[in-house]
Amino acid sequence: MSRPTHLESVPEHRRAPAREIAAALTLARRIVMTTHVNADGDGLGSEIALLHLLASQGREASIVNPTPIPERYAFLVDKVGARDLSSGAAAAIKAADLILVLDISDLGRLGNLAEQVRARGIKVACIDHHVSPGTLPDGPRLVDPEASATAELVYDLAVEAGWPIESDAARALYVGLMTDTGGFRFGNTTPRVLRLAASLLEAGVHPERLYEQVYATAPVGRIRLTAQVLDTLVVEPEFGLSWVTVPAGALERHGASADDLDGLVEFARSVQGTRLALLFRTLANGKVKVSFRSTGDFNVSEFAHQFGGGGHAKASGASIDGSLDAVQQKVLIAARAALLPSR
Repeated sequence: MSRPTHLESVPEHRRAPAREIAAALTLARRIVMTTHVNADGDGLGSEIALLHLLASQGREASIVNPTPIPERYAFLVDKVGARDLSSGAAAAIKAADLILVLDISDLGRLGNLAEQVRARGIKVACIDHHVSPGTLPDGPRLVDPEASATAELVYDLAVEAGWPIESDAARALYVGLMTDTGGFRFGNTTPRVLRLAASLLEAGVHPERLYEQVYATAPVGRIRLTAQVLDTLVVEPEFGLSWVTVPAGALERHGASADDLDGLVEFARSVQGTRLALLFRTLANGKVKVSFRSTGDFNVSEFAHQFGGGGHAKASGASIDGSLDAVQQKVLIAARAALLPSR
């Protein structure tokens, strides 16, 4: 297997937390990893990369996620499918002596696994790059909001622990970096993350192939869903506000999943003059999921806090109790008020 010929040094403030996580993983006999509901490329890529990294050390780990792995990332699990124990989550968590949560610090984001993780009563390690006080049970933490993606922190963990980053792990880490930076287009695309990406290319990553697998291979249902969602676009140029709504039954009608909504809010953000873009959709539990995206200096993480959400300065989310109409009205009123003073 190929390996990078150059490894980026680990920032000083991450070194001790990385060593603590590595020690916990080395001592554990049964490691279970999980991430948030509707896993994205960063959460899943970080999980898959760690499976390969731990395997290089003779350690076994398993993935237990609260929702199915999205189809667009199926190519990542082709070599580790036997270690996806999501269908037997309860038994896997009960047998674990270390749980590692990736890409979130809040217990509630684990969906139906939250109570099982809490009740297990063991250490819960966490690797995350979001701005959040965290509500997970105690355990070692490698958390840094300055990181572009959780995959960046997993890279640092591997470097600090001296674990080789071979081609399979590199591929998964690259997917994490690519997806959380919007294909290296968003404001979190730092010089360091580009150097990390270059390092992963040296390990045999094929960027064009991965881009095609993640972004340029879409089932027809996703395209038709996109068209229907974009038909709901509303623009209020006087506020710099744009939003789209997922119509009731749209996912079922097009044979699509929540993963097929990934990136749709970016169309609203791309409308000229937009400072805040929103996507609304009703969840199966009756709540309304709102995705927030911004341009310029509007901080959507701070804005989302009033609704119990959070994330990044330019990309955040919240799940809000209430009907779609009621949630839309509440969020839009708050958005107009927040945007108006700077107009």
